[in-house]
Amino acid sequence: MPADLAEKTDRYEGLLAEALEAAEVSPPAETPMGDAAAECLEMAESYLEDGRHFRADDDLVNALAAFSYGHAWLDAGARVGLFDVPTDGHLFTV
Repeated sequence: MPADLAEKTDRYEGLLAEALEAAEVSPPAETPMGDAAAECLEMAESYLEDGRHFRADDDLVNALAAFSYGHAWLDAGARVGLFDVPTDGHLFTV
């Protein structure tokens, strides 16, 4: 049976919030890679806020999309070494 949209939206919001807490910027802040990490982090945080805004407006489709995009920014950043992340568990695909 397919996942219920509300349940899936809740789950993805929680995953993004948890991933944001777990991700630590790896390169020094004053380097180009540090700038890239800060931008990825800002995008993920913005998508979390956007998703919560969509959810408050009862727009679960766009909320789910925003949470998914936010997590993708973190996951991609972790993959290229911008973030130190847990390598075990369910938060990242590294």
